[in-house]
Amino acid sequence: MRIRVLGTLHAETAGASIAPSAAKPRQILALLALRSRHIVPVSDLMEEVWGAGPPRSAPTTLQTYILQLRRRLRAALGDPGPLPATGAAPCDPRVPGDKHILATRHGGYQLEIADADVDALQFAQLTRNGHAAYEAGDMAKSARLLDEALALWRGPALADLPHGKHLAIEATRLEESRLGALERRIDADLRLGRHRQVLGELCALRSRYPLYENLHALLMVAFHQDGRSSDALVAFRRLRATLVEELGLEPSPRIDRLHQAILRGEDALAAWRGAESGAAAGLAG
Repeated sequence: MRIRVLGTLHAETAGASIAPSAAKPRQILALLALRSRHIVPVSDLMEEVWGAGPPRSAPTTLQTYILQLRRRLRAALGDPGPLPATGAAPCDPRVPGDKHILATRHGGYQLEIADADVDALQFAQLTRNGHAAYEAGDMAKSARLLDEALALWRGPALADLPHGKHLAIEATRLEESRLGALERRIDADLRLGRHRQVLGELCALRSRYPLYENLHALLMVAFHQDGRSSDALVAFRRLRATLVEELGLEPSPRIDRLHQAILRGEDALAAWRGAESGAAAGLAG
């Protein structure tokens, strides 16, 4: 089975689509996939689909949606026909697999598929490994793993689904994780001297995330490393104007220290990475 939620919902088994066309069963499938191999309580599934006040028919309707998903699974896997009259052992290949893949558990349902078969879970694993490589000082490995993780995205998470309470939380969590992976991957690229390769990407990200200070800081660093200190200073002024206009706030002290380092002609990347630890040391003193 392969389920993709980092973009529009796509689900297939044995080369055949199992994604339902109706919105509510699609929500259920997406939530089960995001919590793969964990029991999703019936209450969570009902709250996702119907909100805080589900109709009296919700439990029965939910069972119907689960049945529809199992039928799609069975059709994709191939119907093995009736079992022998004497029954069959659990390992018998004639046993339909739909109830094993989408299992009923006490108080809920559980989708039994590997993390590697759900793009969001694969993204999470690659991201963890990429961050670990960064912390270990292996910038090339970190950049490669995080780039591989980010390549799984095909658009906003759960892009074509209604978001109830639980999918809204998941979509926000995934987007924050994506931004964190993107920032860390660009940071690793800058440490590897790839400032020219990331400048165009950073300029686009500045427009997409006008209030995300860290991405603006990395753009300032990239400009400075490319010998374009004046553009780095313009980027700082643009960020400051946006923050003042939109939020009534000045840039953070960390950004200001980077700005001062660029004005003095110092190593911008070292100033950016050292600003936070320097501030902590100052507080400790």
